[in-house]
Amino acid sequence: MALSDLPLSVLCGQIIVGGFSGIDLPPRFATALREGRRGGAILFRRNLPDLAAAHRIASALVDAAGPEHPPFIAVDQEGGRVARLHAPFPKLTPMRVLGTIGDTDLVRRAGRAVGEELLALGFNLDFAPVLDVDSNPDNPIIGDRAFSHEPARVAACAVAFAEGLESAGVLSCGKHFPGHGDTSVDSHVDLPIIHHDRARLDAVELPPFRAAAAAGIATMMTAHIVVTSIDPSVPATMSRAVCTDLLRGDLGFRGVLFSDDLEMAAVAARYPIETSAVASIEAGCDALLVCSDEDLQDRAHEALVRAAERDPRFRARVEEAVTRSLEARRRMPPRPVPAEKLASIIGGAEGRAVLEEIASRALAAREGA
Repeated sequence: MALSDLPLSVLCGQIIVGGFSGIDLPPRFATALREGRRGGAILFRRNLPDLAAAHRIASALVDAAGPEHPPFIAVDQEGGRVARLHAPFPKLTPMRVLGTIGDTDLVRRAGRAVGEELLALGFNLDFAPVLDVDSNPDNPIIGDRAFSHEPARVAACAVAFAEGLESAGVLSCGKHFPGHGDTSVDSHVDLPIIHHDRARLDAVELPPFRAAAAAGIATMMTAHIVVTSIDPSVPATMSRAVCTDLLRGDLGFRGVLFSDDLEMAAVAARYPIETSAVASIEAGCDALLVCSDEDLQDRAHEALVRAAERDPRFRARVEEAVTRSLEARRRMPPRPVPAEKLASIIGGAEGRAVLEEIASRALAAREGA
């Protein structure tokens, strides 16, 4: 069925990627996925007490979505302090350690090792790598999640990690556009404001995103920040000047653009979900994260449907977004292995070898410093 023939409820539903509580797929979320009113799910530690539970819930999501609209099944598995899966899943070091080592082949192998094990569990999207440059020691949210304070090293390492993930069949996601590295405010709590001019952005914040776009990274994620030199009026997630003119027009990004979680205070404290959902799609986002509240997911969905009903241009924007999203999901669908094969894949020899090499190389780098 062509996208133009889909019911609006399904068309707009494919934009919403939601989260939920509990270690089992809630019937309400399963129904929404089955009816096409969700495009996928993001899972957190609250959903993933062990690897058997992760595999079970991912398999249930695949079954509920069906083959026509394979879902995004996403997780934040960066390494370091941002990792949702427990041992024996590989415990990767913070990206700063990989950046310090500086061996892009090793970084690529690390990405592939993580990707192979994510794919076995049933994930097809990892919200990694971080493309932010670690340029502010007072940053409360990025820090060692970034590969380096050097833009060129961030670019090289992040592209390598993304290539590793995607070579394993897992979509990567470069975040947080247009750069969350030089903030002193956590956007989960409040709205950071960046005052850098375009020359500074071109020198520091944008090079990793430009490199990732040129390399064909599958997806990117916006930052809930205001960059006054580009658009002082709204957060980047809701800004066409940022999401379309800069990211697609200037940097040449062709993949799927995710909003960061629309429940974060930087946006949610200022805009109702109906406003932020519609504005983010108008700006150029292709998929919206609503990471906890199923009522808010429904409200966002209803707002998208109403906007598409009254405005043909908005419906066309939705169709463009869903075309990108479905192409990515069909290219790399979630494919959980049979449960009895998990033990032979998770924590396997190849992944252990990569982790051991990283540890050895990191120790040598520290001793040589």
